[in-house]
Amino acid sequence: MTRFADVAAGADLSDGGLKAVTLEGKELLLARVGDEYFAADDRCPHMGARLSGGTLEGTIVVCPRHGSRFDLRDGRVDRWTESSGPLLSIAKMVRPPRPLRTYPVQVREGRLMVDVEPDV
Repeated sequence: MTRFADVAAGADLSDGGLKAVTLEGKELLLARVGDEYFAADDRCPHMGARLSGGTLEGTIVVCPRHGSRFDLRDGRVDRWTESSGPLLSIAKMVRPPRPLRTYPVQVREGRLMVDVEPDV
């Protein structure tokens, strides 16, 4: 069952903008790319930094702590860390790559509605 809840006005986000919100105790990241809106967990699954403090490159959100990159369309890991070579191998062993949890977004009458209910 899906249940969308109002989290913000679409006008609160400019193109390329990121915004942190809390919905039902969950820290969420809202992002806007053109006319599309995205919602995901605000905490990076790598080391827990707030992604809302990062940057947006197209649909890719970049973590401000270690440069981890996630595609907001589906949460896919684009890059686990800025490290390379042996450091990247060690980082992947210590904390294996995990996707970013994303949530469905709808726009209704200019308001952003997010569904954080788990799929059943």
